[in-house]
Amino acid sequence: MTEMPKAIAGPSAYLDDRLGAGNFLRRNLRKIFPDHWSFLLGEIALYSFIILLLTGTFLTFWFQPSMHHVVYDGPYEPLKGVGMSAAYDSALHISFEVRGGLLMRQIHHWAALLFVAGLVVHMLRIFFTGAYRKPRELNWLIGIVLFALALVEGLTGYSLPDDLLSGAGLRITQGVLLSIPLVGTYLSFFLFGGEYPGEDVIPRFFTIHILLIPGILVALITVHLILMWVQKHTQMPGKGRTEANVVGAPLMPAFMAKSGAYLMFTFAVLAGLATFTQINPIWLFGPYTPADISAGSQPDWYMGFLEGSLRMMPAWEINFLGYTLTLSVLIPALGPIGLIFTGLVLYPFLERWITGDRREHHICDRPRNNPHRTAIGVAAITFYGVLLLIGANDLLSANLYVSLFATTWFGRFAFFLGPAIAYVITYRICVGLQRRDAQLLHHGVESGVIRRSPQGEYTEIHVPPAEDIAAHVRGKKPVPVLESADGRRPDGEVLPQAARGPLGRLRIWMSRTYGGEKAPLEGDGHERTGESAAVAARRGEHGEGKTR
Repeated sequence: MTEMPKAIAGPSAYLDDRLGAGNFLRRNLRKIFPDHWSFLLGEIALYSFIILLLTGTFLTFWFQPSMHHVVYDGPYEPLKGVGMSAAYDSALHISFEVRGGLLMRQIHHWAALLFVAGLVVHMLRIFFTGAYRKPRELNWLIGIVLFALALVEGLTGYSLPDDLLSGAGLRITQGVLLSIPLVGTYLSFFLFGGEYPGEDVIPRFFTIHILLIPGILVALITVHLILMWVQKHTQMPGKGRTEANVVGAPLMPAFMAKSGAYLMFTFAVLAGLATFTQINPIWLFGPYTPADISAGSQPDWYMGFLEGSLRMMPAWEINFLGYTLTLSVLIPALGPIGLIFTGLVLYPFLERWITGDRREHHICDRPRNNPHRTAIGVAAITFYGVLLLIGANDLLSANLYVSLFATTWFGRFAFFLGPAIAYVITYRICVGLQRRDAQLLHHGVESGVIRRSPQGEYTEIHVPPAEDIAAHVRGKKPVPVLESADGRRPDGEVLPQAARGPLGRLRIWMSRTYGGEKAPLEGDGHERTGESAAVAARRGEHGEGKTR
C-alpha cells in the first residue's frame, strides 16, 4: 500500500497531536496477522471470557452469597415452604423473577463451558503444531496456568447456587481434601470454616469466583496477549512464508473487522444455546442437604474426567504410622490431573532436551510432520476421553442396558490400553499422510484429462499441484535429532563424557526414535536414517533462527 488508510491515519493524527502516540499507533495498527482458521480458536476463549465477565456482573446484582437459612416463598410452587440457603433462594429469584435473569444465568453457564473448551482446543492447536517452542515457552506456561485457573473458577462457580447437584460436587471436593495426608483436615477446615458444610464456604467461593480468580485471569490474559504481540504470530508453512516474516492481513481494518464479527458470532451462538437449550435447572434439583443426592448427577464436562477416575478406582486404604491413607480417593483425584499438568509443563523442555533443538521457530509444523508428538497428543486425548466416559458409567449402564460392573472393568482396561492403541494408530496415520504428500509432489494431481496410448491403454494425465499447495507441503522440515550414537560428532569431535553415560545413551536413543525423517518428500527413493536427514537439514539451516 502506498498510502495509509484513513481509518488509521485519522485516529493516529488525532492522538499524535495530543499524546505524541501517532508513530506507535501507525506501527502497531499495521501489525500483520496470519490468515488461518486455526488461529481463531484462541479467540473463542477470549470472547467467551468477555461474555462471562459481562453476564457475571449482571448476576452479582441479585445473588446473595450467604448460607443463612430461609424459607422459600417465591413463584415456583413445588419449592414453596421449603427451607434453603439464601444463596439458593437468590438463584431461584434470578431465574424466575428478575427480567432476563434466567437467560443471563444460562448464557453465563454456556460461556463458562465454551471458555474452557476454547482454552483446550487452543492449547491442542499449539501443541500439535509445535507453537510452544522457543521463544514461546513462557506463553505456553501462562496458558497452562490459565487452564488450571479456569478449572478452579468453574468449580467455584457452579458451587455457588447451593443446589443438590453442586452440593454433591462440593462434598466430593471435601472428600478429596480429607484424603491428603497430614494437611487434609486443615485444608478442609480452612475452606469450610469448620465442620462440613459450615457457614462460610459460599461466601468464600463467591469472593474467589468474582474477585480473586477473575483478576488473575485478566492479568495473565493481558500478559499472554502482550507476549504474543511482541513475539509475533506463528504461521503455517506456505508460499512466501519464512521464519523472518508474517503473511496475512493487517490489524486495521481487516483483522479488526474479522475479529469483531467473530465476537458477535460467538455471542450469538451462546445466546442461541441459552435460549433454546436448558442447562443447570437448579429448581429441579432442589436445595442441598448433606443426606441427599440426585440420581444420574454429572459435573460439567471439564471436571468429568476426575469423576471417572474416582468411579474407576478400586477400594484401597492403608494405615501408615497411625495415619489412614485413602488411596482410592487420593490417587484418582490427584493422579490424572497431576499427570496431565506435569506433562503439559515439561513437554517443551523435554522435547528440546531430546532433539537438541534450540533454534527459534516462527513457522508451525503440520501435525503429520512430527508423528511422535501428534501420537502423544492423541494418546492424551484418549486418556481424558476414557475417564470422561466412565464418569457417566451409571447413565451408560441404565440407557444401554449394560452392567455397571462391566462398564467399570471396561474403563480399567481402556485406561491403560486406549492411549497405547491410539498412539500406534496415530503414528501410522501420520507416516502414511507424509508418504501421500511425497506422492503428491512426485506424481502430481489428477487433471481429469484421459489420454489413450497407441497400444490402446487409457491413462489419466497428472499435473503438478498448485503452487501454494506445493509450498505448503514443501514446508516440512525433519524433526531435529542429536548427533550419532557412536560417541562422535559428524565432524569427528568427541562428545562430552555426560553424553556417553547411561543418561546420555538414553537421550540419544530417544532422539533417534523421536526425531529424523520418517517419509522423505523427495530424493533417490530410499529413506535416509533419521539422524543423517536431520543433521543435513541442520547444516543447511545453519545461521537461521534469529529472525524478525
